[in-house]
Amino acid sequence: MTSQAGTDAVSRRRRAWLERARLYLILEVRPGGRDPEEILRPALQGGVDIVQLREKSGDEHAIVRAGRVFRRLCDAYDALFIVNDRPDLAIACGADGVHLGQEDGRASAARRLVGDDLLIGLSTHSPQQLGAADDVDYIAVGPVHATPTKPEYAPVGTELVSYAARHARVPFFAIGGIDPGNVADVVAAGAERVAVVRAIRDAADPAEAARSLRERVAAGVAARAR
Repeated sequence: MTSQAGTDAVSRRRRAWLERARLYLILEVRPGGRDPEEILRPALQGGVDIVQLREKSGDEHAIVRAGRVFRRLCDAYDALFIVNDRPDLAIACGADGVHLGQEDGRASAARRLVGDDLLIGLSTHSPQQLGAADDVDYIAVGPVHATPTKPEYAPVGTELVSYAARHARVPFFAIGGIDPGNVADVVAAGAERVAVVRAIRDAADPAEAARSLRERVAAGVAARAR
């Protein structure tokens, strides 16, 4: 049986890693129809800190099977593993946390299910949603640019990123159409962390794409601090 001290140590580690994270990758069960390890391993080698398994159409068994691969690789590269939407599947996959959308129920209900040691993230798309983000460990802010992964949401531009930099009470990740060509503008607006899908998933060299994004984020954060 896991002791309370051991559980608390895991919880502290997760939140410490979240605080210093820079790059968050979101992938499906079979990203681009490929074995997830083909993309995930080099992306982690390139500097991805957090990986989310986001599957809107797969069955639960497929998600849990893929989750074992994600968990193994995240453990190998000391990265956090998050499951989208479903707290129950996050537990089944042995994930470090669950990420909720605005339509996925209240974070307080997810917290009762997953406990205090797992992370909870929440997507936000407006200042009002950002201000109402309670009982979560981090938020995603966007979509900054138009993206096919969130076609139902209009792009918010960098204005919401700047607002989050001033008002967010927890770490935030800018998300939505971010790539090496525009990430500097997102960081200049106040982001210290970014989340991506296509910029790494669809890259010819996922490791180099991850490395480039992480270096640009780090450089922008350092320049802003000077």
